[in-house]
Amino acid sequence: MKKSNAVSLSGLAIAASAVFAPTAAHAQSSVTLYGILDAGITYVNNAGGAHQFKFDDGISYGNRIGFKGVEDLGGGLQAVFVLESGFHVGNGQYAFGGAEFGRQAYVGLKNNWGTLSLGNQLDMTEEFVYLYNISAWASGYAIHQGDFDRMNGDRLPNSVKFLSNDYAGFSFGGMYSFGNTAGDFHNKSAWSVGARYEHSAFNMGAAYTQLNNPYGIYAFDPYAMIGTRTFLGKPTVSVDPATGAVTDLYSSSSFPVDEQGALAVGAAYTIGKVMLSGDFTYTTIKGLGETSHMQVYEAGASYTFTPALMLYGGYQHTRFEGNHWNQGSLGLHYLLSKRTDVYISGDYLRASDGVNAVIGYSFTPSTSNTQTDVRIGMRHSF
Repeated sequence: MKKSNAVSLSGLAIAASAVFAPTAAHAQSSVTLYGILDAGITYVNNAGGAHQFKFDDGISYGNRIGFKGVEDLGGGLQAVFVLESGFHVGNGQYAFGGAEFGRQAYVGLKNNWGTLSLGNQLDMTEEFVYLYNISAWASGYAIHQGDFDRMNGDRLPNSVKFLSNDYAGFSFGGMYSFGNTAGDFHNKSAWSVGARYEHSAFNMGAAYTQLNNPYGIYAFDPYAMIGTRTFLGKPTVSVDPATGAVTDLYSSSSFPVDEQGALAVGAAYTIGKVMLSGDFTYTTIKGLGETSHMQVYEAGASYTFTPALMLYGGYQHTRFEGNHWNQGSLGLHYLLSKRTDVYISGDYLRASDGVNAVIGYSFTPSTSNTQTDVRIGMRHSF
C-alpha cells in the first residue's frame, strides 16, 4: 500500500486509489492496466479445534488485475470504463464466486458534475465510510463481524450509480441495483446513498446501504460469519449429543433474510504523525418475521515512524442479539519501495460465552469464544 507522510484518512484513500490507478502521464483518451498481488502465511490458534498454518492471499489488499479507460468526448464530457477481476494468488482461481470481473465492471459518462455509470459497482458505504475501518488497515482480517454492515468494501450488481465530483471538500452519491426478478421489482434489489466531507486535517463520511433478499456472495451463513448458534430466533447448527460435533445448517443453503439495512458513519483527524480514526455502524436484519440489530463501535490510530514504516491499531466492540464481541488488531507495514511492502499483523477476538469466535468471516469458527491470528505477508502493486 502506497502511503503518504501525512498520516490522514485522505492519505489512505489516495494510497488505495494509487494502486487502483497508478500515477502516470495519460493522454486525454487512454487505457491503463493495473493490479495488486498480496500473499503470505497465517497462523490461527483455533480453527475448528486445531491450530492452523495456512497460505492465504488477498488479505492486506484484495488481489486484482484491471483495465481503466477514458475517452475525451469534447465539451468537458468523457466516456469511462473499468473492468476489474479479483483472484487468488495461491491457486490462480477467480474470487467473487468465480466471476471474471467480480471486483468491478462498469461503463459511464463523466463531466464537471460527476460520474454516471452502469454495471457491477462499489456501494456508497465503500465509497465514503469503509476507510474508517482502521482495524482492517492493521490486519486485512479485521473486518466488522460478518460484514453485516458492508464495511468490507462491497459491490452492488446491475446498478445505476451517480458519484459527484468534489465541491469544496464535499462529495456525495447514490445508486440503485436492479434485482432483475420477473414480476417482482423489489426482490434482490438494493440501494445505497452516502456523502463525505474533508477540511484540512479532519474528514468524515456517512452512508446507508439496503439489500432486499441478499443472495449470491452476500447470502447469509450465520454460524460461519459470526459463530452464533441461533440467528433471528432460529438454530444455525446441529450438535451431535455423543461427540459434540457441530454441523453448520446453512453451509450449502443460505439463511433466508428479507432485508439488510446498514447505516455507517466515520471520522478521522490527523495530528502530526498520528491519525485518529473511529466509526459506528447500525445494521438491521429482517427475516422469518423477526428483526435484529447489530451495533459496531470502532476506534484506532496509525503512526508514521518514518515514510517507510507505519503502525496501525484498532479496537472493535460489537453487540448483536444479546451477544458481544471485543477485538483488537495491530499491523506493522514496511515499504521496500513505493509499490512493494512487507507486513506483520495480528488479531485477538473474544466473544460472549456460547459463541464460537471467528475473526473476519475468514477462518473456521473456533471451538471456544476466543480466536487469535498472526500473519506475515507482502504486497506488490503495478
